[in-house]
Amino acid sequence: MDVNEILSYLYSEQGRQNPYPWYAALHTHGPISAIPARPEHSTVGAVAVGYDLVDAVLRDPEWRKGSPPGWQEQEILRTFMSSMMFTDPPDHTRMRAVFAKTFTPRRLGALEPVIVRVVDTMLDRIAEAGAGGAEVDFVADFAYPVPALVMAEFIGLPEAELAWYRQRVEWIDEYMDVAGKTPERLAMANRAAEELRVLYRDLIAHRRRTPGEDLISGLVEALDSGEVDLTEDELISNLIVLFNASFVTTVYMFSNGLPLLLAHPDTVAALPGDDTLARGCVDEVLRMQSPVHFLARAAPRDTDLGGVPVRQGDNVLLIIAGANRDPVRFPEPDRFDPRRSGPPSLAFGVGLHFCLGAAVSRLEGTVALPRLFARFPDLAVTRTPTYSGSLFLRGIDKLFVSTGG
Repeated sequence: MDVNEILSYLYSEQGRQNPYPWYAALHTHGPISAIPARPEHSTVGAVAVGYDLVDAVLRDPEWRKGSPPGWQEQEILRTFMSSMMFTDPPDHTRMRAVFAKTFTPRRLGALEPVIVRVVDTMLDRIAEAGAGGAEVDFVADFAYPVPALVMAEFIGLPEAELAWYRQRVEWIDEYMDVAGKTPERLAMANRAAEELRVLYRDLIAHRRRTPGEDLISGLVEALDSGEVDLTEDELISNLIVLFNASFVTTVYMFSNGLPLLLAHPDTVAALPGDDTLARGCVDEVLRMQSPVHFLARAAPRDTDLGGVPVRQGDNVLLIIAGANRDPVRFPEPDRFDPRRSGPPSLAFGVGLHFCLGAAVSRLEGTVALPRLFARFPDLAVTRTPTYSGSLFLRGIDKLFVSTGG
């Protein structure tokens, strides 16, 4: 099967539901393959699945993110292009330095009791909802509210806004998918960005009057001191992108990970009280079920990458989820092994754009999973999971379970 056929299957509904066989098929062609022009890949010249090659490109600051055409005319793209996640140095370096100062060990350390409190509250709700053998939607009752409430408290978002906020996150995520660049999805993403900017502008004004211990308060203080090089518009753009990235990936870490863990009952039984195993489970879930499946980087010049010629400015599609199952680096890559040795997964990226919220996400998983299985050792999936259908952010959106009494 040639690369064009593999990609056609990958973009199909079947491929969206389970892309891993097609990533494995790409591996048979080597770490990188040239791809023919496609409407959704008008500037993409190659697709990479080899771990070492993907890792090297992500670490190389010369491989840039680039700017999408016409970005100045769209609110969502203006938001992206004024945030550190979507920009290159020197702007990326300048903005990231500001946020790195506020992601202090003290602020992160204060999160653990918050996570414990939120997790235990959600477990109580699951117990109540699942009484008498009733089904519970694990995503709605745990995987979504835990990271949403934790990040809301960390950043400083009112809990009452979270349901409203989630809809705007979904509009943006739908636009970011490979097949999401339709006029309708662009319009909804623009609306989401506009409405979120209004929310954050009001929150910033409130924190100026009444500062707290949250991230927004710390950033506003740094901004108003004149000691950091950041505009208020850039602050808002980064808050929008940071919240989306930090909590959506954690939602999918939980929802994707639950069926994977339940398929290994001995591991589940050993989780409570074993912090090392808990960390290993989080890492292995992220490796095998990466929430973010791909990134793209533009070639700094005409170059040969792994034997494939790439023209200056053309993008290479970096399949993170495929690289995390590279058989060269991960023997038996489809086998779940929480005590696996080897390189770290690429789930949070590497290099300049390594996810700033990775430590928060890992901490949530390490704290929450043992508590979940200690409370519900007989937890079981009762229906086939419903996946997002996105090839960019892939995760389970509905997952019905029984608590087992």
